[in-house]
Amino acid sequence: MTREFGLIGYPLEHSFSPLYFREKFKRMGIDARYRPFELRFIQDFPNLLTGFPTLEGLNVTIPHKTAIINFLDEVDIVAEKLGAVNCIKIKDGKTYGYNTDIIGFRESLIPLLKPHHDKALILGNGGAAKAVKHVLDELFIPYLTVVRRGDGDIKYTSLDPEIIFQHTIIINTTPLGMSPNIEGMPPIPYKFITERHLLYDLVYNPQKTQFLKQGEEHGAAVKSGLEMLFTQAEAGWDIWNSGH
Repeated sequence: MTREFGLIGYPLEHSFSPLYFREKFKRMGIDARYRPFELRFIQDFPNLLTGFPTLEGLNVTIPHKTAIINFLDEVDIVAEKLGAVNCIKIKDGKTYGYNTDIIGFRESLIPLLKPHHDKALILGNGGAAKAVKHVLDELFIPYLTVVRRGDGDIKYTSLDPEIIFQHTIIINTTPLGMSPNIEGMPPIPYKFITERHLLYDLVYNPQKTQFLKQGEEHGAAVKSGLEMLFTQAEAGWDIWNSGH
């Protein structure tokens, strides 16, 4: 019987996950299907499960990583602490939530770090930012969260040369610059970026966003979210195939 997996979020036309898993299944000769399920409202999640009772696993993306928790039977202790789930295992009619963004971000960030990368700015404060904070806490790298409005440590309008100079890691966790809106980028003062900086964008489509291009123009090291995507996807696959 064909195994069923998928992705929930809204919108989903930007996502590489369906292609990644389809190619993986074909390459490995696995009889499985992975498809996107656009859910504008998380309240429709129970109906999705009812309509597709053979689903074994789901990935979760923007904007549902936090809200999905209230719809799950159990949540892994780390994901619960973070308050964000991006991977769901479905077994015997029960749903189990995990966060594999942590693994993906950690493994793709660590090889890039240099001794002077000792403070970070996290652009955005949503579900994806929670995994980033967790990893930076593990690495003992202090950070500030930057927001337009709402909860955060500092507003974009307060970023000055000294703050940019001191925070040599800048991580975009927002969807700004994501396809199809590729001209968008976080409103930071890019003119203060130097070769000492590392700019990391969780966006992976396009692979080089305007945020990363601006960083490159000023000599910074840059990294897209594509490796993070692949690493967290494989971690999710392991969860779906575990005995839990």
